[in-house]
Amino acid sequence: MSEKSISRFPVPQLANLPEDIREMILKVQEKSGFVPNVFLGMAHRPEELRAFFAMHDALMEREGGLTKADREMIVVATSGANGCQYCVVAHGAILRIRAKDPLIADQVAINYRKADITPRQRAMLDFAMKVALDSRTIGDADFEPLREHGFDDDDIWDIGATAAFFAMSNRIANFSSMRPNDEFYTMGRNMG
Repeated sequence: MSEKSISRFPVPQLANLPEDIREMILKVQEKSGFVPNVFLGMAHRPEELRAFFAMHDALMEREGGLTKADREMIVVATSGANGCQYCVVAHGAILRIRAKDPLIADQVAINYRKADITPRQRAMLDFAMKVALDSRTIGDADFEPLREHGFDDDDIWDIGATAAFFAMSNRIANFSSMRPNDEFYTMGRNMG
């Protein structure tokens, strides 16, 4: 069986990458046991890769009113709506692990309105989906449900910025035909 391509664009060899990017990739490989294809799929554009992961880490690793599971839930829901297979599969795995729930990612990716989530999470995802799919119609009324659930301005920014960043990420993954790693499909499914 031939190995399937992870991108329709060039995928450089690890040895040919700038030292800082090679170190970043090796660190991720050491932590997770494999190299997520997004690193390799974007590595042919080193400056963009650096900027992408700087923004990713600033949003996804930030302390604040959103948990890391909340942030992953935003990614999975909006990526599902944007039809991004890579982000649904990869971030779905991370969501399952961070939420300690083997079912949540599939529920949120397909239809978060029917998922086993809290009313606070639903308000968060309602806003995130509007940012991802119809941001031009956002008005003051869209902030009221968030405030009713205790989200402050920083939290609301985090919700919106995460949805907006991953809308970009979804589009890159889709036009480049980025393939999710097989490892992501089973991560976090056997808990308990």
